[in-house]
Amino acid sequence: MTYNWNIRCLTAVEQEVQQQLEKELNISSAAARMLVVRGIQTADEARAFVRPSLDKLHDPFLMKDMDKAVERLHQAITQGEKILIYGDYDVDGTTAVALMYRFLEAMRRDGDEAKCAEIDYYIPDRYTEGYGVSQQGIDYAAEQGCGLIITLDCGIKAVEKVAYAKSKGIDVIVCDHHTPGEELPDAVAVLNMKRSDCPYPYKDLSGCGVGFKLAQAYTQQYGLPFDNLVPLLQLLAMSIASDIVPITGENRILAHYGIKQLNTQPFTGLSAIMQVAGIEAKKITINELVYKIGPRINACGRMKSGRAAVELLLTNDPDFAHEQAEEVNHHNEDRRDCDTETTKEALQQLLDDPTYANRRSTVVYAPHWHKGVVGIVASRLTETYYRPTIVLTAGEDGIISGSARSVGGFDIYAAIDSCHDLLTNFGGHKYAAGLSMHIDDLPEFRKRFEAYVAAHIQPNQLQPTLDIEAELQLGDITKSFYNVLRHLEPFGPGNPRPLFVSRRLINHRDTRAVGKEREHLRLDVTDRMNAITGIAFGRADMAEYIQNGNAVDICYELNENTFNHYTTIQMMVQDIQPCTTN
Repeated sequence: MTYNWNIRCLTAVEQEVQQQLEKELNISSAAARMLVVRGIQTADEARAFVRPSLDKLHDPFLMKDMDKAVERLHQAITQGEKILIYGDYDVDGTTAVALMYRFLEAMRRDGDEAKCAEIDYYIPDRYTEGYGVSQQGIDYAAEQGCGLIITLDCGIKAVEKVAYAKSKGIDVIVCDHHTPGEELPDAVAVLNMKRSDCPYPYKDLSGCGVGFKLAQAYTQQYGLPFDNLVPLLQLLAMSIASDIVPITGENRILAHYGIKQLNTQPFTGLSAIMQVAGIEAKKITINELVYKIGPRINACGRMKSGRAAVELLLTNDPDFAHEQAEEVNHHNEDRRDCDTETTKEALQQLLDDPTYANRRSTVVYAPHWHKGVVGIVASRLTETYYRPTIVLTAGEDGIISGSARSVGGFDIYAAIDSCHDLLTNFGGHKYAAGLSMHIDDLPEFRKRFEAYVAAHIQPNQLQPTLDIEAELQLGDITKSFYNVLRHLEPFGPGNPRPLFVSRRLINHRDTRAVGKEREHLRLDVTDRMNAITGIAFGRADMAEYIQNGNAVDICYELNENTFNHYTTIQMMVQDIQPCTTN
């Protein structure tokens, strides 16, 4: 794939701020630049950014309906009602259910059990019930005698289902972060900071994050120790990482402390997942959550049942945790095989379509594709062709459903919403969504979706861009510089891992192709004053060019590499281009 390189230029005012930070914090110019790029203007702001504080969390009662939610929850607890915690089957939903269950169960355990409510949880089946609140779930709540349902990571569009619950004498508290529809459900409380009438100052919480704010509000209202909530942040950190919400503001604080918990006192089930995933103790970062732990939790809902994930997140039994983690790992292996095969078939569909080259969007369908992997396949296709992408598969009664993924800057939710009259259901946000429709409406949907994308997408959105923070000399890459870099973590949307570029680099001693099939490139390059090593996955095509003495410009991230107990800073290469300047 060919990338655009976009190097961030500082304004004159930003350059002054950079010089001031460099002086006041006694850091390098390159380190000060990274702070400025993140909008930091003073030394005090810099200190607050690198040392997140739980004291900076917003008052949960700023969220619309929070007072009603806390009052109704307290009523259920003190009057001995049975509570059903209802969550989606993905990482955000299952961690939210586990967080709320642990919070309420702790009060049951520590309080007067004669008065404390019974607690149960429900995860819908992806294949028989689909996304969101289902009639089966409400019927289950009624059968179990539940007086209150708390929905987590779903429910904002469940107008009919909440009305159905109400007809059965069941109250509902909705905790969701997805974009609301025109009509809100008639629930006791609808907690969603994206409501047009909600003054809550931070709009990017995950579904689990909204659940945490409810727990925080209850704790605050009834004088319970906030410290009781801190262990739960490890579940919230997983949801923030896996649901790809911005790691800014509150999410940055919550993720920071959640990762700290994972590295010091992980829950039994999470510790077991770390072991099967081969993660070293105390080495958890956002990357491990996104690429190793999150996919294993997600695999339960994709390949079997999300309930298995909740069981693992709740257990305190090491033997059960190990057994369940192994099973989760097997689900993940099955998921990988399935999404690999489905991606191959989807790519072949596109290759066989003579009109695809002129399109601005991708919509593919096959009735036999596994519903649990269509979101992953949509991401793979987006990575390959870089177009707004929808992957669909067959359901029941002529209904097909699938997942959508977008490209940088393009609102795929708005594109889908433009075809809402053809859909039986849809939901999501700017970069990812789910949808369903009748099979007969697919040709018209494909036509109208393409027309909307073609009319609204900008040419630069059809080619991936690498946003580069700074051009570095290799001599800038010191241990103190890397230490500042580490303090900018956790990285993610809104606070991306910094990309750098170094120019006119030539072979130092040992640049060569590596890997089982010699498909990767091991770099050993110099700017004639300093040298550095690095790895460029899939770029062995550049080995001979660099070995022959040609200069290259390299775009890269930095990380640490430990070998034989010796740690060095290395490049993780994102792109290499032949040098065009002297």
